[in-house]
Amino acid sequence: MTDTTTSSRAKPLGLEARQDMIIGVVIPLLLEHGTAVTSRQIAEAAGIAEGTIYRAFGDKETLIEAAVARYLDPLVLQASLRSIDLDFSLDDKLAAIMGLLRDRFSGIIRMYAAIGQKTPTGRNAGTGEFERIVAELLRPHAGELAVAPDRIAHYLRVIAFATALPVFGESIPFTAAELVALIKHGIAHDLERG
Repeated sequence: MTDTTTSSRAKPLGLEARQDMIIGVVIPLLLEHGTAVTSRQIAEAAGIAEGTIYRAFGDKETLIEAAVARYLDPLVLQASLRSIDLDFSLDDKLAAIMGLLRDRFSGIIRMYAAIGQKTPTGRNAGTGEFERIVAELLRPHAGELAVAPDRIAHYLRVIAFATALPVFGESIPFTAAELVALIKHGIAHDLERG
């Protein structure tokens, strides 16, 4: 007599898949607990033994570094920007870009606060690609623009970053549409247009 039942036990994950799963679990824990998150909390949230964490990463610090690196990876933002419909109006594109940037900067600020580091300074490695994506999105609106798209990309980044800072963004909540109007029209009436 042969046993025709199949095991309900899941196949073990390979190292990369296991690391990927653990990193996915640790990111929200880092945002909530910072670096004080314990390997026990991570293991419980992932549904694994604590030893699995150490076999996958060697130590908790390496896991935290990998999680922060993934969270800060500019490829996620770039993919989201590329998914903006090229047929959108200029206002809709600018609002979508602004929303994505503000979410991104808010997340970065939260992560840096959680791990006890100051926010980064200097040029981000993904900045050039961000500028190229924005230029591509805005190219169909060249006739409506008084400023080069790469310059607009910088305006969007500056305003999105400033309004993502809790000291500014939480005390006076701005909508994406309000910020887009500021970028498009400034604060004064154009007296020449009437």
